Amino acid sequence: MKSSVRVGLMGLGTVGTGVVRLVQGHQNDLQKQTGLSIEIKKVLVQDLDKERSISIDKELITTDPLDLVASDDVDVIVEVIGGINPAKQYILDALDNGKHIVTANKDLMALHGAEILKKAEEKGCDVFYEASVAGGIPILRALVEGFASDRITQMMGIVNGTTNYIMTKMSQEGADYNEVLKEAQQLGYAESDPTADVEGHDAARKMAILSTLGFHVDMSLEDVDCKGISQVTSEDISYAKKLGYEIKLLGIAKRDDNLIEVSVQPTLISRKHPLASVNGVFNAVYVYGEAVGETMFYGPGAGELPTATAVVSDLVTVVKNMKLGVNGRGSVAPYMEKRLKNDEQIISKYYLRLVVADKRGVLAQITRILSEHDVSLEQVLQQPYNGGAQAEIIIVTHKATRKDIYAVRREFEGQDSVLEVKSLYRVEGGEEE
Repeated sequence: MKSSVRVGLMGLGTVGTGVVRLVQGHQNDLQKQTGLSIEIKKVLVQDLDKERSISIDKELITTDPLDLVASDDVDVIVEVIGGINPAKQYILDALDNGKHIVTANKDLMALHGAEILKKAEEKGCDVFYEASVAGGIPILRALVEGFASDRITQMMGIVNGTTNYIMTKMSQEGADYNEVLKEAQQLGYAESDPTADVEGHDAARKMAILSTLGFHVDMSLEDVDCKGISQVTSEDISYAKKLGYEIKLLGIAKRDDNLIEVSVQPTLISRKHPLASVNGVFNAVYVYGEAVGETMFYGPGAGELPTATAVVSDLVTVVKNMKLGVNGRGSVAPYMEKRLKNDEQIISKYYLRLVVADKRGVLAQITRILSEHDVSLEQVLQQPYNGGAQAEIIIVTHKATRKDIYAVRREFEGQDSVLEVKSLYRVEGGEEE
C-alpha cells in the first residue's frame, strides 16, 4: 500500500511556486485529509540556474519532460506552464503513461478539452482543471457536483480580473481607458500585450469551459460571441450610471428549451444585481438553477496562492480517488446535443448611444425606426453635444431580438440626421428580468 503520492510539477512560475508553498506548508493537513503524504518528485523548468523565490532541492529540478511524463516515480502531473504547445503533448503523453492530470490551463482546456478528457477516459485517469476558471473560486466543482441534481439555465460571470479592474477604475474615478490600462500593466494585472484580456478572448475561453460543464454540451471557443472593452468610453459609463446600471465585461451563457447562447461582451448590468458590485480584480460567477434559484460564487480570480489553492484542491481529489480506486470515473463527458440560438432567438434589452443633428423631428424619426422593427423604448436621455449644434440620444430598449436591434442600427447608420451610432451594448437586469 502506498504511503505517498508522487507529483511531477510542470512549471515553477507564479502558480507553480504557490503549489510548492502549499504542498510543503500544509503537508500535515493534506495527509490528514487523504491518508497519504504528497511528495513533489520532479519539477520541470526552462532554466536550471534561474533564481527563485522558494527553496527547492536542485535534484528535483529538470529541463527534460520525460523525467515527469515517462517516469515510474511520478503518479500525478500538475501542469501550470500554460499555453497550448508543448503542454498539450506533455499531457497526452502523460495520460498514455497512466498518469493523472491537474492543470490550470484554460487555453488548452477550452480548445482541446474534449480530446484530453476522451484520452483520460480511455486510460482510466483523472483530469481536473478547477484553476482554469476564476482562480480560487471553486466554480467548476460546484457545476459538476453541487448542481448535479439541478438544471442550470443561466450563468453570468465576471471572469477576467484585468478588465474588471479597468472598468472599476473608469467607473469609480472617471479615468480614461488608456490611462487605466497603462496603470494595470504597471501593476502586473495586464500583460505588455493586453489583447487577450481587453478584447475578451481570455473570458471567452473560460465561458466555453463553463458552458460545456453547465449545459453538458461540447461547446467550442468558436461558439462564443466575443467583444472586448477597448471601445467602452467614460461617457458610456457615466450615462449607464444615470440610467441605473454599471458596465462590466460579462460572460453570458443562457439555455432556453435546449437552445444555447454564449457570449462575452461589455454589458450594462442593473446596479441592483449582485454582479454590479463586484469590483477590482475580483471575479464572480452567477448561476441560476431551476431548483435552487439564484447563487453566486465570488472571490479572487488570479494570483499565486488563490490559483494554487484550486490546483492543490484538485490534487487532493485525485489522491482521494486513488485511495478509493475510482480514478477516471468522476468526469461526465458532454451528452446533450449542441443547439445554438440564432439572432432571432437571442433576446435582450439594449443600450444605444447616438449622435444626431439637433433639429426638430429627429427623435420622432428615431422612434419611428424603432417601432418599425418592433423595438420599444424603456428609457431615453437627450444631452447637448459638440457645443449644442448636435445632440446625443441615449436609449435603453425593452427586450428585443438581436436580429431586430442590428436592423435598427443599420437603418440608423443610413439616416442623414443620425451622424454616428456611438455605442450598442447589451443590458441585463432591471424591471423585466
